[in-house]
Amino acid sequence: MANDVEGTNTLFEIVFDPPPKGSRRSADSVYAQLRAAILDGRLVSGSKLPVERQSAVFFGVSRNTVARAYARLAIEGLVQARQGSGTYVAPKRSRAPRERFPAQQTPDPRLNATWKRPELAQALNFWHDSQRAKTPRTTAPLDFRPALVDPRLFPFEIFRRVSAKQLRHMELKPPAFKSPQGNQGHFPLRAAVATHIGVSRAIVCEPDDVLVTAGAQQAFDILARVLVTPGVTTVAIEDPGYPPMRAAFLAAGAKLVPVPVDAQGLVVDALPVPVQVVCVCPSHQFPLGVSMSAQRRTALLDFARKHGAVIVEDDYDGEFRHDGAPLQALRSNATADDVFYVGTFSKCMLPALRLGFIVAPRWAMPTLTTAKNCLDWHCPTLTQMAVARFIADGHLARHVRKLRDVYRKRRDLVWEILRSDFSADLQPVQSHYGMHVAARSTVSKSLERVTARLLESNVHLHSFERYFFGTPASQGLVFGYGAVDLQDIEQGLKVLRRAL
Repeated sequence: MANDVEGTNTLFEIVFDPPPKGSRRSADSVYAQLRAAILDGRLVSGSKLPVERQSAVFFGVSRNTVARAYARLAIEGLVQARQGSGTYVAPKRSRAPRERFPAQQTPDPRLNATWKRPELAQALNFWHDSQRAKTPRTTAPLDFRPALVDPRLFPFEIFRRVSAKQLRHMELKPPAFKSPQGNQGHFPLRAAVATHIGVSRAIVCEPDDVLVTAGAQQAFDILARVLVTPGVTTVAIEDPGYPPMRAAFLAAGAKLVPVPVDAQGLVVDALPVPVQVVCVCPSHQFPLGVSMSAQRRTALLDFARKHGAVIVEDDYDGEFRHDGAPLQALRSNATADDVFYVGTFSKCMLPALRLGFIVAPRWAMPTLTTAKNCLDWHCPTLTQMAVARFIADGHLARHVRKLRDVYRKRRDLVWEILRSDFSADLQPVQSHYGMHVAARSTVSKSLERVTARLLESNVHLHSFERYFFGTPASQGLVFGYGAVDLQDIEQGLKVLRRAL
């Protein structure tokens, strides 16, 4: 039964059948019902039981009756009394670990079969390393996985002050309730995004061209929803490429065609015809790290116009240019009708913020907004307000400059060690942007076996193999340096040297 008791801090919504008045088995009834609720999981570990003085309200019995029931439960180890606090459901006894998601031989027909496709689950789990490290848990991992950031570098104190100020503003001037339909995101954030990418990526756009999303992954999902007709639309993807991006298009029912990548980027001559969507990372290809040449960029844009295709441009770490001349994004005034530009704050700020954006053609924005509103109406307003102020006050620009310096030093060290100590096995790929360096294998060797051996020493490193959609066309390793210090890089590469 539901109860509202003045002065209590206990929310107790368990259905309870009070024993008949005058029953001599009242304590047995209370004990049995509470025991059943604990064992079947309705009362989870840490749940607070009603205090004994409120027993009449919650259980319809006397205080002494409830005390006897609690005592029996305590003897069995099901509840614990905490001095001055009350009675709580005890932690469950340890039991053998079980598989989180038991394998099914055949998909349950009640589920959409699309979500049971093994390639979809594999694409979304590409960061996961299934093998356990043999080193003690106290040993910090050396994590070379790409696309990871170092949260220690983030100015939390500044962001905390900015967030508190925005929360205070919301308190003094509460936002009026209005229908979120048609909401592209907090306007000051969209304006800040337009300014930021104008300076950092030479993209000219207006706030009305920006849709705020819950990270880049939701951006891919929204684009797949509105651009793909299941079983009809052909989507070209880079191979190797970013697995979670292709997962969104797989889930939407697209026909995926892998297209090779060479030293100049996506091989435009290998694009299929017809094709409706082409997904690319032109500035810093994931995972090879190459930048698309000017000739290829022109060829891709010409191809899209000629065949009526659109381009999805993933610019996940374009702020981090280390050397060379700046590369302009594919999205420009001249290409605004053909290119959907996807950006994220996960790399230049924090993944935990779950904020990204799409700069979209005007003709597509109403449909994209409808799809976004269907998913979650809009991203959390307070977070959007704080990030908008963080950008507008110049904190993001200063943070990116700091990260550029840190990442450049890490990249240079990785590059130096690869060239000096691994020249017989690995050839690093020239890269001017981003948070990782790729190195092609110069020998015939199973690098998946090497990375598995590294994991035994708590070193996380990925091979090219997990990024291919089709049969791997090359062997190599991807060295992410976003989450490893200089000394960690030296230590991890020594372990790799031994493993090779």
